[in-house]
Amino acid sequence: MIKVGITGNIGSGKSTIAKLFALQGIPVYDADSRAKAIMVEDQQLISELIKHFGPETYFADATLNRAYLSQQVFNNPEKLKILNSIVHPAVFRDFNSWLNQYQGAGVPYILKEAALLVESGSYKDLDYLILVQADEEIRLQRSMARDAASAEAILARMKNQMPQESKVPFAQFFIQNNNDLLIPQVLEIHQELCLLSGKNV
Repeated sequence: MIKVGITGNIGSGKSTIAKLFALQGIPVYDADSRAKAIMVEDQQLISELIKHFGPETYFADATLNRAYLSQQVFNNPEKLKILNSIVHPAVFRDFNSWLNQYQGAGVPYILKEAALLVESGSYKDLDYLILVQADEEIRLQRSMARDAASAEAILARMKNQMPQESKVPFAQFFIQNNNDLLIPQVLEIHQELCLLSGKNV
């Protein structure tokens, strides 16, 4: 079974495109959503977060204090690096558990959606990478509308990400999302991946 990653910078539309692959019957692992979930489920991860960021990381009801944690790592590259070094291995463990259920299931490939596939190095454990691309101004406007955030706030987040063009050498497939037609692009890649897997579905 082929393992395929799909990534893109903030506002690129990778989540929307991942849903189009899911409509083709392809299992999709949403790494960003799962990371949020396991931060309150994985006891090993919880212990590590408290160890490095203090008991304030969680509320009394054991829910994650996202505002506090965001404040700790915002504009602090060293703390952000620590956070990622704790969370990424936990997501990797969770992904492997999720992957086991599809071994022998007959699906041609699975899709792992994540914003930091290249930055975290986890693309190395995948067979192919799809990069979703869009112009910065379009990504900015989308992100502002989605998150009800200011341009300054979104631009600050963009600066923390690896530049879109720097990810190009790591990808084998590309989807343009400057208000382009997405379904034909998705179907073309889907058909090619099915051929590569030897399972035409």
